[in-house]
Amino acid sequence: MGQEKLGFFTLSFLLILNLALGRFVVEKNNLKVTSPESIKGVYECAIGNFGVPQYGGTLVGTVVYPKSNQKACKSYNDFDISFKSKPGRLPTFVLIDRGDCFFTLKAWTAQQAGAAAILVADSKAEPLITMDTPEEDKSDADYLQNITIPSALITKSLGDSIKSALSGGDMVNMKLDWTESVPHPDERVEYELWTNSNDVCGKKCDTQIDFLKNFKGAAQILEKGGHTQFTPHYITWYCPEAFTLSKQCKSQCINHGRYCAPDPEQDFTKGYDGKDVVVQNLRQACVYRVMNETGKPWVWWDYVTDFAIRCPMKEKKYTKECADGIIKSLGIDLKKVDKCIGDPEADVENPVLKAEQESQIGKGSRGDVTILPTLVVNNRQYRGKLEKGAVLKAMCSGFQESTEPAICLTEDLETNECLENNGGCWQDKAANITACRDTFRGRLCECPTVQGVKFAGDGYTHCKASGALHCGINNGGCWRETRGGFTYSACVDDHSKDCKCPHGFKGDGVKSCEDVDECKEKKVCQCPDCKCKNTWGSYECSCNNGLLYMREHDTCIGSGKVGTTKLSWSFLWILIIGVGVAGLSGYAVYKYRIRSYMDAEIRGIMAQYMPLESQPPNTSGPHMDI
Repeated sequence: MGQEKLGFFTLSFLLILNLALGRFVVEKNNLKVTSPESIKGVYECAIGNFGVPQYGGTLVGTVVYPKSNQKACKSYNDFDISFKSKPGRLPTFVLIDRGDCFFTLKAWTAQQAGAAAILVADSKAEPLITMDTPEEDKSDADYLQNITIPSALITKSLGDSIKSALSGGDMVNMKLDWTESVPHPDERVEYELWTNSNDVCGKKCDTQIDFLKNFKGAAQILEKGGHTQFTPHYITWYCPEAFTLSKQCKSQCINHGRYCAPDPEQDFTKGYDGKDVVVQNLRQACVYRVMNETGKPWVWWDYVTDFAIRCPMKEKKYTKECADGIIKSLGIDLKKVDKCIGDPEADVENPVLKAEQESQIGKGSRGDVTILPTLVVNNRQYRGKLEKGAVLKAMCSGFQESTEPAICLTEDLETNECLENNGGCWQDKAANITACRDTFRGRLCECPTVQGVKFAGDGYTHCKASGALHCGINNGGCWRETRGGFTYSACVDDHSKDCKCPHGFKGDGVKSCEDVDECKEKKVCQCPDCKCKNTWGSYECSCNNGLLYMREHDTCIGSGKVGTTKLSWSFLWILIIGVGVAGLSGYAVYKYRIRSYMDAEIRGIMAQYMPLESQPPNTSGPHMDI
């Protein structure tokens, strides 16, 4: 047992030594100090391999160096310190000293206290390094995946200069700039994901599997649209020639020690071996190759996510049989995949894995790939949280400006700048409408379009609904009130932009409209016999002595003396009687004319059958006496 452990640690040391000899590149971004003049300039800082760097964008803030807890290893609540920005103030960048605890704990502690970003000052004069997450056996803290602020390591000399300026009473303002952290030369992004099929390596494996599941949809959309060119990769190591026949190499390597992976459980006596991982990695690489040849490389995402769900090591399903079932269900040619895999026991080179080992060596600005998982975007290693939104933001920053696909301009990419003070943009809390929009390049203050209604304004201080139907959105930002079942509004659903109090009201139309007392202002009901009563938004007029009020003419019918009223009624009766007489006369004339017409008709008919006395007798034909 002791020899097995010694062999394991010996081989592991050789593998790690092989990695250490590689060329690891520290990914950097720019830091521009804008004040004070004494340290004004542009500096380099190293991007932390956790949190969410603002790839493609910038972040402006003011630096604070706390008087207590300067290494940020304890909660700032214990020191009654807060870094939350007040409305109208720039975000806070916290300067923290290196040492005593993990970089990730420093970031988490500062984030909990309201910091927008952290600057870790190195404790000694040396080249910049990459701040990484803790080792696996010490990464059980739940906060690791909840770090969302960007972090940067700065040199000791810059840190000392900032401290000196702050102690002298100067305000230190700066801008963190990630716009050139990822090259963006054209309208297509090439990216690689260096991953592993091992699923029992702790939180990193869990994070990697969750990322594959969550990012699959976006990756396939980008790939199908021709916006990206994706290539999966797998890290393997070779076993030193002196150990190729050892039990350790045989359990961790295939093809006679040429391609190896560490034991998943780091225990040769249980579970799966390293060579099982190598074979499954090779199978995933071959699935990609086969589907890439058929023009459907995105099917790789379906295979690896299905394999993680259906064939986990913990359930003893990490087998060829389980993998083959998934391959068949996805319509992938199993024979081509098996041919690509070849014979793992043969003492020959495997062309796929040989190409993978060669790809590990850094080319250009990329550097060697030594960390799993590693994302490479446009030949630059991604630094930050392996999470859908953060990765998609980094990828979108790799497109030439104005050529980004639609997915880069959706709510899937949240920079979270709108969460703090609404990003300094206009908002209507009552209607839950805001002009702040998070994009991968930073927040924008643009008046929104809601339910087809366009808001117009500068996006910072005001936005106002405009155009038809705009009254349906928060009443167009105008005054509106209901009383006693009556509703009045200062908004008109047409193309007008201004709020105008309705008839019967006065005011600005936005904050208020007050009822106009037409009676008090003597604008209505001005006839001698009129009585006026004011109502909300209108008025009521009536007449004395039971007279009728005519609103159109603001008068009472018959208004004046009583005698005149009697005369008016007499005239009305005369008019009624006259109309009646005229009607009867007309009816009599009508009856007379009808009767005369009928008599004439009857006489005409009778004349056809019998002679009248006035007619002479007919002597030319037969006749008879009556």
